[in-house]
Amino acid sequence: MKTPFAAWRSSLVFRVTSTIVALSVIIIWLLGSALFNQISSGIFDEKLKLSISDAQSTARNTQIQLTFSQYQDKAELKLIFAEILAVPPKSFESAAREIAIFSYANTSSRYKFDGTSNLLGENSVSEKFREINRSSTQTQWERTDLRYIDGKVEPAIVVGHTLTIKGAGKYEFYVLFSLAQQSRTMSLILNYLILTGVALTLLIGLITFFVFRRVIAPIRDAARVAEELTAGNLELRLDVHGEDEIASLGYSFNEMAVSLQQQISRLENLSKLQQRFVSDVSHELRTPLTTIRMASQVIYASRESFEPTVARSAELLISQIERFESLLTDLLEVSRFDAQAAVLEIEEVDITALVRETIDYLHPSQDRIIHLWAPDKPVMVDVDPRRIKRILRNLISNAVDHREDKSVDIQIEENENEVSVGVRDYGVGFNYTDKKLLFERFWRADSSRARTTGGTGLGLSIALEDAKLHQGEIDVWGARGLGAHFVLTVPKFAGGSIQSKPISAQPE
Repeated sequence: MKTPFAAWRSSLVFRVTSTIVALSVIIIWLLGSALFNQISSGIFDEKLKLSISDAQSTARNTQIQLTFSQYQDKAELKLIFAEILAVPPKSFESAAREIAIFSYANTSSRYKFDGTSNLLGENSVSEKFREINRSSTQTQWERTDLRYIDGKVEPAIVVGHTLTIKGAGKYEFYVLFSLAQQSRTMSLILNYLILTGVALTLLIGLITFFVFRRVIAPIRDAARVAEELTAGNLELRLDVHGEDEIASLGYSFNEMAVSLQQQISRLENLSKLQQRFVSDVSHELRTPLTTIRMASQVIYASRESFEPTVARSAELLISQIERFESLLTDLLEVSRFDAQAAVLEIEEVDITALVRETIDYLHPSQDRIIHLWAPDKPVMVDVDPRRIKRILRNLISNAVDHREDKSVDIQIEENENEVSVGVRDYGVGFNYTDKKLLFERFWRADSSRARTTGGTGLGLSIALEDAKLHQGEIDVWGARGLGAHFVLTVPKFAGGSIQSKPISAQPE
């Protein structure tokens, strides 16, 4: 199962759907928050308005009751206050309503009284609000909590007034209105808004997923057809319906596929003609070249009887015929690779012995020092000796040719399933751009520079094809002025594949 990060990177449907859902969540949250705040503000403002009106009416009635009450002492006044607190009238909505009465500091000690209704705690009205209420002649209010002695707590609004009793002094009069019903209403509205937002988000996500999935279905088909075209199925086309932008894309894609098929067909025909031309010319040149070689050998054998200039011409002739014969051999081999007619003749051989034979075959001059590091025991491997020798000959002769009067190091290493041969020179090397072209046919790193051993420009290309026939690889490293390192790695056993490489192309 893909992780969300992997799905985000690989699926356009998932990416678009996730983005739209995320944006929808943000928008719904913002709109829902604004709507909830507006609704809660409206409910609270309405409750506050009615509560203030109710409190003012209650304060007036209580003031009238106290003004016309007949009392002689504190006990009788206390009874009047107790009567006011005992059964407070219900509010307009039958919600809980409590009353608190407190004496002013300058109230006569004879008539001081502090009390609340229904076991309401005196701390339900904060000292700060009481101070504001005492210093103001206007109706004051604030949000608070109804805190009962039994521990019950409810949100509420407290509205403050001042009562004046002749002969006794001033009293703080507070009416507290419970907001429990409004809180329950807002909680219910909030739950509905959350459920609606979740449902709306899921609905948007599902609609986006299915709609966008259907919209990009032609694009997915185009990707599938493109993969088939890449695999070589050039006859496949898109099914196009309608006349919209997607249909236009389909028509254009099909036209591109037709043009691509025609171009590839022309190139294949041209390539086949080229391959056939190279193969035919190479074969046709074999016979006259053999005759020319025989004649040149006769002339070369008699060169001592010729004048010096003629003798030198005979030597140049035999040298160039050998070079031309080598080029023909390489061209024939290339034509076999192109025709996929190259086959391996597998034998079990000691690759160390093949390397030594190759070094002896090249006959390096005395100043061309080649150092060989190999295991003491034979390194047996199932290969085609002729092709491996050709690879080694190309790599070693290439290193000798570019070594710039420095030594060439050859290293042989093995592990359980692979064998590597590394050829390292310390000459001119090459840059990163050249590395991409090393195995191209007829490419030379420095065509203007004379080398002591001339090549055909096909050696590395043929060497790479020979390595691939063995399921092997040729890795290369090089740097300007530091030389180059070519590493041939082949499986030890026929039909095997490379799992690891005993020698790294990157020098230590």
